[in-house]
Amino acid sequence: MERNHLNDLVAFATVARECSFTRAAAILAMSPSALSHAMRGLEERLGVRLLARTTRSVSPTEAGERLLRSLNPALTEIEDGLQAMAEWRDNPSGTVRITTFAYAARIVLLPKLPGFLLANPDVRVEVNIDDGLTDIVAAGFDAGIRLGETVDKDMIAVKIGPDLRTVVVGTPSYFERYPPPLTPYDLDRHACIGYRLKTSGGLLPWEFQRGDKEIKIRTRGPLVANDGDLPAAAVRAGAGLGYIMEHDVAEDIASGKLIQVLAEWCPRFPGFHLYHPSRRQSPPALRALIAALKTS
Repeated sequence: MERNHLNDLVAFATVARECSFTRAAAILAMSPSALSHAMRGLEERLGVRLLARTTRSVSPTEAGERLLRSLNPALTEIEDGLQAMAEWRDNPSGTVRITTFAYAARIVLLPKLPGFLLANPDVRVEVNIDDGLTDIVAAGFDAGIRLGETVDKDMIAVKIGPDLRTVVVGTPSYFERYPPPLTPYDLDRHACIGYRLKTSGGLLPWEFQRGDKEIKIRTRGPLVANDGDLPAAAVRAGAGLGYIMEHDVAEDIASGKLIQVLAEWCPRFPGFHLYHPSRRQSPPALRALIAALKTS
């Protein structure tokens, strides 16, 4: 097989995986127009249409899906062989593709990733922010970062942060107007700042547990938003109670700017985990990144 043919097959697999010429071109370090031209040339040589193109998206045809199923095992084997060569190098190298959600990126990656990149100049990290639960195997990612309770059991999961807790807080001025709730059921009489999930569009329920008793409360209040900064600002201004990650308000609680309530109803839960498929040995670059994220 000619080298150009192999390059075009790799490019086709990338376009089919990303469902976008723009994203695939960025990964392949080429222009979208050059990539589109290469795909048309591949289709002409094979005599079949591999990609269904619209003005908004691109997806594999039935013939393209069949070719992709044949290519994936071979391309994976080639990739594994190239990654294995990194074992012979003194320093980790290669690309690590990770999917995670915005909060985890801010808490886990933002403090540590820049230092990791400086210490490992031969490693390239690609981060995809997605609030949904991405299938990392189907989407071609090396790893994902999610809360421990959402990681599939067939994945290798490595804890990269402490257990977390969501707390209920309000300002002293708010509690001058309203008595503190003693149980989650008292929240019906309070102004609660709500968060709308970006994935489903539903309101995030406030979840509580005390012993074996678990409660989910559908709150009501003056504000609902699908971005965490705006609800937090409303809570800090005294507009209502907030259901916020403890990490984000720890300093406000310590300084007295916010008062925590219902503490006995807010247990800790498994924190952030980096997970990856167990079907193959993790490459050196991924192992180096895991080690960096595990450090305190």
